[in-house]
Amino acid sequence: MGNESVRKFADRLAQLSAYGTEAYPLNVRRRLKIMNVTAYVIALFTLVYAIQQMFLDFQTWKPVIIINLVMAAVALTVPFLHRYGELVGASVILVSELAGIFLLTSYLGRNSGLHIQYFAAPAAFFVILGLERLKLIVLAVAISFALYLGAWLLFLESAEGFKISDADEAAHHAMAVATTFCVISIVLFYAFRQVEQAEAQTDALLHNILPGTVVNQLKEEPDATIANEFEEASVLFADIKGFVSLAKDLGPARTVALLNTIVRAFDELADRWGVEKIKTIGDAYMAAAGLPVPAANHADRIAGMALDMIDAAARISKEHDIDIALRVGIASGPVLAGVIGAKRLIYDVWGDTVNLASRLENLSRPHAILVSELTQMRLGDSYRLEPNGSIDVKGYGVVHTWFLQGRRTTDSRTAIPANDERETPRSATAGDAAARSSA
Repeated sequence: MGNESVRKFADRLAQLSAYGTEAYPLNVRRRLKIMNVTAYVIALFTLVYAIQQMFLDFQTWKPVIIINLVMAAVALTVPFLHRYGELVGASVILVSELAGIFLLTSYLGRNSGLHIQYFAAPAAFFVILGLERLKLIVLAVAISFALYLGAWLLFLESAEGFKISDADEAAHHAMAVATTFCVISIVLFYAFRQVEQAEAQTDALLHNILPGTVVNQLKEEPDATIANEFEEASVLFADIKGFVSLAKDLGPARTVALLNTIVRAFDELADRWGVEKIKTIGDAYMAAAGLPVPAANHADRIAGMALDMIDAAARISKEHDIDIALRVGIASGPVLAGVIGAKRLIYDVWGDTVNLASRLENLSRPHAILVSELTQMRLGDSYRLEPNGSIDVKGYGVVHTWFLQGRRTTDSRTAIPANDERETPRSATAGDAAARSSA
């Protein structure tokens, strides 16, 4: 119950911080959320000031109490002002706070320490306005500094007729210091929290596009050329036979919805079997096992995924009342892999093994998986394979192929973890490959 209450409270705070920011782009929303939190903190401390002063002497402190209440009310309106523009709330609270602190110091004098709160302004300005408005930030900081100096030089004592005891003066000074520390700390905390959340979102996006090891390498060496040679891996191609005519019958909306369902199902299978999705091109799906982290059981992983893909296609066919004639080709052997492009990066694979897998997919039958000779050898006796004889493959001549029909054992249709730590073959870098070629 305690954890649930904390979670609900945190959710409520998150909703309050996001109020009025929904219509803005993500980067602006982050700043406005910090502005909202800052406004709430200012309102809280200003109300504490007002309540504290009410218990001293209401008639004497009446103008100070009114100023504090006005400042608190203005701060609480900030989330509602975002609808008029992203700078409206910032401008209103800027004028309110800078003018309000100056007026309060004119009543209570510089020994009250209220003007110390101007020190919190630069941190808030940088975070809330953003570095793209550096000139505006510099102007706001300069105004804050000028007002601080003015308050220090002009208000040596409390206003005439406004007597404040040493104890009350010390209490206000301590409160001003505490407010300044809290505002700076909370603004910076939320700013860093927003940065960390943005980095986490970026990392998640990168991990959806590139393998985890590649993402880590790019983060450490952004300009590095990422290219590796894998002595042995397995590559899978799959597509839907007759997809063009099927798409014409379904129409654009249903076609995209169907492809999305199929690809999502295949993506889940890739994660389950520890297989790396390479890319999709139209209705074609390409994946590889044994890279970017080498794995001795690459053929077993890719075969397990392929069998589940056939099952998934059959299930989706039944759900949508259409025939998804999935055909799959698998080949094993040496592969080159790396990241290409400066924009919309892609982790891609190349080599004869890749081309052979693509050819086998074209030669496969609907609802069937055609595999190369090396793949058949790596699968061994764990799978049921039907000889397909020798076929002439363009660019490869006569190739011995088999149709993968299923596993021999009934209890082994279990996915292999992506971090399976069986003995793995060595992967060679592109530099190693170049050295062997020159030799």
